[in-house]
Amino acid sequence: MPSADVVVHIVDDEESVRASLAFLLDTAGFAVRTHASAIAFLEIAAEIKNGCLVTDLRMPDIDGVELLRRLNEAGNMLPAIVVTGHGDVQMAVEAMKNGALDFIEKPFSDDTILESIRRAVDKAATDLEADEVAARTRERLTTLSEREIQVLRGVVAGQPNKAIAFELGISPRTVEVYRAGLMAKMQAKSLAELVRMVMEIDLGSTTGKPA
Repeated sequence: MPSADVVVHIVDDEESVRASLAFLLDTAGFAVRTHASAIAFLEIAAEIKNGCLVTDLRMPDIDGVELLRRLNEAGNMLPAIVVTGHGDVQMAVEAMKNGALDFIEKPFSDDTILESIRRAVDKAATDLEADEVAARTRERLTTLSEREIQVLRGVVAGQPNKAIAFELGISPRTVEVYRAGLMAKMQAKSLAELVRMVMEIDLGSTTGKPA
């Protein structure tokens, strides 16, 4: 069963195509929202937190490739499927270069489009989960002191306690204390888990409070 939380957004300038595809997806258990143009979709794209996109390639205002370009530029890219007509393969390749997961040539079977959309929905759900994990990690980082952040950077860089201690001008035992404290604040059950969660985000601009 598809996730009810992921909304499939259909962008196509032909009302009959939007309606038939929406009916198919609704019958298959997907949550669906339709848009008559790429411009209409772009107006609400920033508000979408958990969705995927099915867009026609050739549309009168903005084509599917340009739609993906604009989504990427705005940081609003979603798992996307591009529907193409015969002779649009080169444009479809451009769409793939701009982040499309798949392109499907017309006419397509119900099974073909449904299978592709299932993959896009799964990716959307996975991406949302990763974003939520990263957000929790960033929130926990704000609880660390400046010294704990310094020790954390050393740990993530693979430095042993003695090297971190020498670099910071403190004792190895003090490094151990800081490391234990930051692991508790980060809710990491092991060193490997700590490194894994921090590697998923950018520590470069992270600053903490004074030690």
